[in-house]
Parts: sequence; structure tokens; C-alpha cells
Amino acid sequence: MKRGSSLFLKAAVILMALPVLAGFIYLIYFLLRNPINPEYALILYPIVIGILLTVLPYIFALTQGFKLLNYIDRRDAFSNLSVKALQKIKISAFIISGIYFVILPFVYIVAEIDDAPGLIIMGMVPVFAALVIAFFAAILEKLLDEAINIKTENELTV
Repeated sequence: MKRGSSLFLKAAVILMALPVLAGFIYLIYFLLRNPINPEYALILYPIVIGILLTVLPYIFALTQGFKLLNYIDRRDAFSNLSVKALQKIKISAFIISGIYFVILPFVYIVAEIDDAPGLIIMGMVPVFAALVIAFFAAILEKLLDEAINIKTENELTV
């Protein structure tokens, strides 16, 4: 495999980070200039704070994915560094899922006030999406760890 074969995936990782960072900056700027109505502040601020908190593990998971792509380019895909990167991605996804799970009661209250039951489903999507990513990373981590063990055993027998 050539050195730059994962260039497309690296560009995709960067393109996934840019809108999130831009939205993060815009949301903070918008909230500072236009505070939420005090009647709904106790309901909406936890949701907004939770969404803003998920930016940190999301960007961290993307940097770990970028590192993983660098390991693949350097032909270190079957190393403990790759396993650790997948572990960090898994933990980040579980953290994101947990944050959105904590936000769900506030989303339920907003859905009750606005009489919008679809909002509850939309609030559950990030929880389950992050859980799917976490379990997928966990499976890849175990597979990679087993592959490294098999590779090590083969190197010892030769």
C-alpha cells in the first residue's frame, strides 16, 4: 500500500471536524449575544451545554482516527498503538453517548412543552449512533488485538 493511500480518509476526517468546530464557535458567539429566554433557561441551557460538551470527545476521537490512519500509512496498523487509538475512540464514543443520554430528560420536557413527539426520537438518535460507533470500535479493537497476537505467535515460531 502506498504511503498516501489514506489521503482521502484523512481529508474526510478533517472535513468532519471543521463544521463541528465552526458550529461550536458560532453557537457560543450566538448564545453570548442572544441569551435564552429566562423562562426556558433551566430546560434549554443543559441541552446546549451538553451539545457543547460533546465537541471535545468528538474532536479527540477524530484525532485518534487521524493517528490510526497515520499508523496505517507507516505500516504500523498491527501494533499496540493502533489498539490504543481504537480504545480511545471507543471511550470517546461512550462519553458522547452518555452525555446525550443525560440530556434526554430535558429534550423530553421541551418535546412536552412544544407538543413535538418527534423531538424525543431526534434526541435518541445521537445516543444510539454513538453507541453503535463505540461497539464497532470495541469489535475492531478486539479483532486487531487478536491479529497482533497471531502475528506475534507466527514471528516466534519462525
